[in-house]
Amino acid sequence: QVQLVESGGGLAQAGGSLRLSCVASGSIFTLDTMNWYRQTPGRQRELVAVIDSDGGTDYADSVKGRFTISRDNAKKTLYLQMNSLKPEDTGVYYCHAFISPYSDYRVRGYWGQGTQVTVSS
Repeated sequence: QVQLVESGGGLAQAGGSLRLSCVASGSIFTLDTMNWYRQTPGRQRELVAVIDSDGGTDYADSVKGRFTISRDNAKKTLYLQMNSLKPEDTGVYYCHAFISPYSDYRVRGYWGQGTQVTVSS
């Protein structure tokens, strides 16, 4: 069974920093592209940052220059370093990953349970 578990959310002041982590566990054959999404009340879940298996990255315009996505393949862990936080960064942040498990080797998308980030002005 494959699981993604996020941590590192919390309360920060505007201009502050937080670092999110997401650990993938279970019977994992390959861990491919990994993403961070966020959801705010009344809005659809939006893609914040992407990192592929080779380390190539992309970001939403709203976070470019402030957020950095990275991964440690040996630890099966995804990170999101968030600097210069703004109140509009408030939301639930979700880890998402394309994983093929040993059970059938078929690539599927998996979601974490989410972690709350609140930025006060």
